[in-house]
Amino acid sequence: MNKAALSPKTIDIEALGFDAGAHLLVKHALAALPQGQSLRVTSRAPGWQSQLAAWARAQGHPLQWESGQQAALMQRGNAEAGRWHNAAYTGHADAQAVDAVLEHALPGWGLAARGARVEAGGPQFHFKLDHKQDFWAENAADLYTQAVHAQWNPDTALDWNEVLNHPPEIEAAIVQVMTYMIENENAALLVPARFLGQLHPHYRELQAALAIQVADEARHIEVFTRRVRLGGAEPALSTAGGQASLKSLLDEPDFSIAGFLLSVLGEGTFVNLLQYLQAYAPDALTRQMCRLAARDEARHVALGMSHLLYRLQSEPSLRSRLANAVQARHDQLAGSSGLNEEVFDALILIGAGSLEPAAVQTGFERVQQLMRDMGDGRFTRLLRLGFEREEAERLSSLHTRNFM
Repeated sequence: MNKAALSPKTIDIEALGFDAGAHLLVKHALAALPQGQSLRVTSRAPGWQSQLAAWARAQGHPLQWESGQQAALMQRGNAEAGRWHNAAYTGHADAQAVDAVLEHALPGWGLAARGARVEAGGPQFHFKLDHKQDFWAENAADLYTQAVHAQWNPDTALDWNEVLNHPPEIEAAIVQVMTYMIENENAALLVPARFLGQLHPHYRELQAALAIQVADEARHIEVFTRRVRLGGAEPALSTAGGQASLKSLLDEPDFSIAGFLLSVLGEGTFVNLLQYLQAYAPDALTRQMCRLAARDEARHVALGMSHLLYRLQSEPSLRSRLANAVQARHDQLAGSSGLNEEVFDALILIGAGSLEPAAVQTGFERVQQLMRDMGDGRFTRLLRLGFEREEAERLSSLHTRNFM
């Protein structure tokens, strides 16, 4: 056998101390060796022997000295077996796949990147949402990508210099509807934000989708507030009934049920409302902001639908829980006023464009059509989720009169 083949590889770290980066040279030289093979280390740096010994001990590499500690013989150990937990290779049928999304994220993975080696002994992070089945949506990554490309800047996408020349009663109606929209968008921001803090970072696609949804709602609140003040007005009326309806969304602790009530029923209904304003608002600025907001809200509805379809595949019993949640919310709000009269009248005026009797009649008919469109949209989404026709019609009719 060739004696040269048995000789350990030698690395001279020269005058570089371990307090100045010498460990990098040793670390990379060891990494190039097969498991169990030795590396010979020499140096002329002061105190290098004690520094090398401490580093080798911490890393789990056996060390022997030769020539009166003039050289060290270090064997590449298997320290990683005891030091690291690998976050990518447990508990999933396809766990060996690159960037695998596992069914259950462990507390010890903490905030580490998905698939990273996680050093043992770190803190435990207890995220409430750590089982994929409870929140996942197969198209979360795609919806996030769409949202990134569809982001819009209120300062450039909207013409804030537009002169408002419609009648003051129509402007007052716009202010009232915008006030109503703001409080509903506050709820639409806070619900996903609350669950975002409960979601294990392993599920980063959904994390990103929820985060950009929160950003969408923040932008809507900004533009609706700016629109209120454009003519010098301040926000109008907010009612106890509207607040009670929205509070029921914030109080719902279950991710799937909250998403069902907010996104599938509430925001889906709001898409129709925004489209109504896009069609009948008296100024181009309001029409454009409602068009852009409706596009955002449609993505939020798509994310909510995608999650529920994913979960219902393996948990069809969820359907009865969703129905019970609609009924319970209806019963809880039975004593409230629902949509306040000022908002309803404002929508009629916006659809009318004036206080002429014939125009008001047209506006009233347009609002009635809006409410039919809202009901039809809810009914269609409920059918997609697997509800029978009669049940879908019943649940759609039970949805809060406050729209959200």
